[in-house]
Amino acid sequence: MRFTACLLLTGLGASHALAAQSYPTRPIRIVVPFPPGGNIDLTARIMAPGLTELLGQAIVIDNRGGAGGIIGTDLVAKAAPDGHTLVLASSGTVTVAPSLYTRMPYHPLKDLAPIVLLSYVPIVLVLNPGNPAKTVKDFIAMAKSKPGKMTMASGGNGTTNHLAGELFQLETGAKFIHVPYKGAGPALVDLMGGQVDMLFDQLSASSSYIKAGKLRALVVAGSKRNAVIPEVPTLAESGLKNCDAGTFTALMGPAGLSRDIIATLNHSANKTLAMPPTRERFSTVGADILGGTPARLDANMKQELAMWSRVAKAANIRLD
Repeated sequence: MRFTACLLLTGLGASHALAAQSYPTRPIRIVVPFPPGGNIDLTARIMAPGLTELLGQAIVIDNRGGAGGIIGTDLVAKAAPDGHTLVLASSGTVTVAPSLYTRMPYHPLKDLAPIVLLSYVPIVLVLNPGNPAKTVKDFIAMAKSKPGKMTMASGGNGTTNHLAGELFQLETGAKFIHVPYKGAGPALVDLMGGQVDMLFDQLSASSSYIKAGKLRALVVAGSKRNAVIPEVPTLAESGLKNCDAGTFTALMGPAGLSRDIIATLNHSANKTLAMPPTRERFSTVGADILGGTPARLDANMKQELAMWSRVAKAANIRLD
């Protein structure tokens, strides 16, 4: 009887190991909860070739935009936890949105399984080249000399660049007039045209305009200078240590993913991030490569949730 039980347990263990080894059994769908062309979509497409090679299955990018990324993310939160439907998560969908909406269809820490951090794109403060401010110190002094007169563009209420601007005001005491646009693209156009004074933008979106001289970067978030604009100082260098903001991207799945599947995906993603073609493509858009364990992603999300909740409360921002 005992011998039979041992055989049974051994068989179960072998079956479990075999199941883990057989994953994935079909193409893996990565839902990008935004339209094609943005930073989140680009991240998925940079990762896809390496993941395809390592996992032995095609990676299908499925763009499901809507509601600021909430619709596509919720789709994955409610998917079967078999590892064949994942989401390219980001700050906006798993830390910013939950800080702004009292009712969310998913809880990022309960309904999604962390797999791995992928990249970080810092926020850069960009001005029209005609603005006389040459340093952040000059800029803050200018803003304080005419409180509530300078205009701050954003890609819309509750976007990461909106909250980055609110965080900057909270920490410096400057006061701006918020001008929300339907996306960062139109905001950039008006900033270059001189219709607004500033924009806290993702470096990946504004770097080409900075290099062309159509915008001037005043300061960049992050712990070190960015290789795309190495001449631009960081917030910390400028004496602002609590204003760092950016957009992280991450691979996540529905809650309930097995440890074996998470381990397989985490290992493959970290190996993909280490590949020279992957590193080169991320560097061209000013993105820092992250990687690491699922626990690192979980800790990062908790930290950002606390930060953005504080900013949303202080600025009285609610979207429902």
